[in-house]
Amino acid sequence: MTLKGYLVTGLLLWLPLAVTLWVLNLIVGTLDQTLTLLPDAWRPDHLLGVNIPGFGVIFAVLVLLGTGMLTANVLGQRLLMFWHGVISRTPVVKSIYNSVKQVSDTLLSDSGQAFRRALLVRFPHQDAWTVAFQTGRPSDNLAPLLGADEYISVYVPTTPNPTSGYFIMVAKKDTRELEMSVDEALKYVISMGVVAPQSARKH
Repeated sequence: MTLKGYLVTGLLLWLPLAVTLWVLNLIVGTLDQTLTLLPDAWRPDHLLGVNIPGFGVIFAVLVLLGTGMLTANVLGQRLLMFWHGVISRTPVVKSIYNSVKQVSDTLLSDSGQAFRRALLVRFPHQDAWTVAFQTGRPSDNLAPLLGADEYISVYVPTTPNPTSGYFIMVAKKDTRELEMSVDEALKYVISMGVVAPQSARKH
């Protein structure tokens, strides 16, 4: 093996680990900022005398669990309705909050239909295909303008960062449903086609 081969082999071994550690450090560092919500006397670095990374993750998980448990009862539902009412009457804030809430409800709710199906669609032109995810159907005021064919709404993620992408409406007859889970399709997109889905490997 040549010197270049050794360098490439070493890079392939260390790059995934380095990126994983960088992402974890970014997540932990961001969540540790939630500790600033606590009074100074309650912060772990003040109580222990030393700053230990990771307490913000524990605090964030406890806040999420506590909020979920609180809203599971009647009193919590009333507090939640009151909070939504206050936000909905606040100028500027209400438009941002409502938009984010609609997206999060669609993506995270059990009743949401976003990213429930992986598809092949023609993008960015008619001679190319890419992996996309069905997010729903065009709204009632848009559907009549699209013609007689049945249209669906899809999200086309970019590679290797699937959090950005394109929202398009395409004729259902021009799509192909994939025999792979959403998770497999996302891995396929993120890996730029390198990590083949399990179903494809079997075939």
